[in-house]
Amino acid sequence: MKILFVSLIIIIIDQISKLFIKGFSIPFLGIAYKGMYIGEKIPVIGNFFRITFIENPGMAFGFNPGINLKLWLSLFSLVASIGLIWYLYKIRNQRFALRFSIAMILGGAIGNSIDRIFYGVFYHYAPMFYGKVVDFLDFDFFHFSLFGKEFYRWPIFNVADASVSIGVILLLIFYRQPQNSPKPDEKEKSSDENMSNNMNIEPNKPTELDKDVLTSKDKRKGENKLQHGDSDHGEVIPD
Repeated sequence: MKILFVSLIIIIIDQISKLFIKGFSIPFLGIAYKGMYIGEKIPVIGNFFRITFIENPGMAFGFNPGINLKLWLSLFSLVASIGLIWYLYKIRNQRFALRFSIAMILGGAIGNSIDRIFYGVFYHYAPMFYGKVVDFLDFDFFHFSLFGKEFYRWPIFNVADASVSIGVILLLIFYRQPQNSPKPDEKEKSSDENMSNNMNIEPNKPTELDKDVLTSKDKRKGENKLQHGDSDHGEVIPD
């Protein structure tokens, strides 16, 4: 399924951006990149858009499910990603827009799942499945409240979060749209074929009704010949 390349590109961009924010090292190549420290802010477009490094231990918008539910959240993300791959295979012949939106959601889901499952082990701060998600995109859109919590800036997110959100929006737009209807010529051709199949009539072949009509006409012609004294042996001579 070529559409999975969309998910792969999103995963690569997401993980590379997170590694440059958090930092990484490759000892056998002698590479060590420090990255940013937690809470550090780098203005990009004034105060409207900043790169702000935080680690999200739980779900979106900073909601923390607690240590007891952390494992289940990581496992759910993994199972959901597998389910999306299966669904993409199931709809492999559907419209591109529908498959593209699912591929975007899948890429974002896998991107954040990598953080939750492996980052704790990679960065030596937690066992597998207990890692934290790296967030850094910080926008000052508007002030709002959600579930009783006040947000004076848009919650900090990452590339994977953006991919999931865009994918969901596209899915809502394209999922209910009907398939392209066949062209008029195709409809007429299909209708003619169905009618021919249902009646089991070959083209240009006389039907049983036509045969009966022809036979009746032949009989009437024969009767007319006899009435006028015609026969197959010539004219009849009166006595």
